Amino acid sequence: MTEAGPTQNGSGESGPEDTFRSGLLALIPHLRAFARGLCGRPDLADDLVQETVMRAWAARERYEAGTNMKAWTFTILRNHFLNEIRRTNRLTDMPDSGEHPDLVAQASQEDAVHVSDLQSALHRLPDDRREALLLVGAGGFSYEEAAQVCGVPAGTIKSRVARGRAQLMAMLAEDGDPTRQRG
Repeated sequence: MTEAGPTQNGSGESGPEDTFRSGLLALIPHLRAFARGLCGRPDLADDLVQETVMRAWAARERYEAGTNMKAWTFTILRNHFLNEIRRTNRLTDMPDSGEHPDLVAQASQEDAVHVSDLQSALHRLPDDRREALLLVGAGGFSYEEAAQVCGVPAGTIKSRVARGRAQLMAMLAEDGDPTRQRG
């Protein structure tokens, strides 16, 4: 009798560890989007995702198969992000040259300008509202799942999403008003 592999089950998967690995890899784009929404800088977001994947992998024995892996990994990402904020006390790295990392040339395409406006407004929201909007709006989480990730009641998430959406719409309307004086 020949064996296909040490734990081969005939379906192409090699067992729970490979199932976990494939599930974790499938979540990376979602983790990256959430991380970028939280921290606003692609380089920091990629570091955050990498650390999240490493922590999830190290804790894979504690993951209960059949539960919501997306919520589990988003919780890891969120907790690590909050710990980093506490640790660095919101310090921003600035290049010695005096250039600001957020000063970039605007794209000429109108859609890119709208996305930039949305991203800018999103980062002006309070952290808790931005987080709730990202989880429910961009992450596709239900209110209950987002509440689980944030460790608050579902009603709190609903309130944060509603207030965040209203505040975001008001900021976008205000930013787009050509009669508004900038200064």
